Amino acid sequence: MTDMTTAQEDGTLERAREELWQAVCARDEDAAAKAVFAALDDGADPEAVLLDVIAHTQREVGRAWAENRFSVAQEHSATAIHERIIAAMAHRVPAPATETPTTTVTVACVDGEWHALPARLLAEVLRLRGHRVDFLGAQVPTPHLIAHLHATAPTAVALSSSLPLRLPAAHSAITAVQAIGIPVVAGGAAFGIDGRYARLLGADAWAPDARSAAGLLERGLPRPAGGAVRQSVEDLPHLVDQEYTLVTRARRQLVRNTLAGLEERLPAMRAYSEAQRERTAEDVMHIVEFLTCSLYTDDSSLFTGFLDWTADILEARQVPARVLDPALVLLQEELKDFPRTLGLLDQGRDTLRRRDTRPSVPGPGAPA
Repeated sequence: MTDMTTAQEDGTLERAREELWQAVCARDEDAAAKAVFAALDDGADPEAVLLDVIAHTQREVGRAWAENRFSVAQEHSATAIHERIIAAMAHRVPAPATETPTTTVTVACVDGEWHALPARLLAEVLRLRGHRVDFLGAQVPTPHLIAHLHATAPTAVALSSSLPLRLPAAHSAITAVQAIGIPVVAGGAAFGIDGRYARLLGADAWAPDARSAAGLLERGLPRPAGGAVRQSVEDLPHLVDQEYTLVTRARRQLVRNTLAGLEERLPAMRAYSEAQRERTAEDVMHIVEFLTCSLYTDDSSLFTGFLDWTADILEARQVPARVLDPALVLLQEELKDFPRTLGLLDQGRDTLRRRDTRPSVPGPGAPA
């Protein structure tokens, strides 16, 4: 730790945040690195630089994308800059010298999860606190993870996921890791702001952020008994109705049929460019994927929350949210024999209807 006062460090971190934000907006990696390393040279705590400067700026990048101020390419550029700076910090700031680290932690993203930055930040925080860290990066297939754990026998596993769509894969990983007697701490936006999905899937612990995860691992997690892998229905008895399995298997056909129905009912679609068709197909696929994820967790808020978020994104791009409703209607017709699914689609349509009835605020120059 440094001898800086709290006020001095707060000022140093605030300046670094402002400079880093300006640098990533300009896609200037040299300026970004200068902002971060100047804070370190001024005595800022490296953990605070990681979490209160870099992670903070990355959240602002995500907000800028959602508000249509950043393109996807700009968001990727900013993320890449942050990843390279974190790697440079790892060589610039040595881990504390300890002969025998108290814990060995394997940090990995669940299968299908490409957002590795939150996991990387956790890995670096743990390293700075003197733990031995085995960082496996993005999208680690569960069989490969288990084979690796057999070879390395860590104290604990930290599993990261940002997208709720990865919750079924996260469930498989959690139960497989616990079956070999290793505890799992789950983290990332996929598990809910209150950790509800980590608890639902049987993780040994949930952490809302890297500092909390590090604290949990320092206090120690009890080792699970190990043995046979739990079946999904043991944690999620609603899966016995098979709706999740059947809808998941049919998802590609559902997307094709929904697109065909939209083109038939919305003649304007026939004039779409190839790029517009591809984007529409992606949107329908996302609707179906979040629908299946809600079936898996039996939590309607996953689906309605996705629709609400998507509507915000569309409206930021000057597209009315009501364009989503015809796709939900077509899915209701396709899935009329699945009562839980129909209930989710009904709630989704209600969410869109409520948005449509909200009073609008006149923009500048608009008639009141």
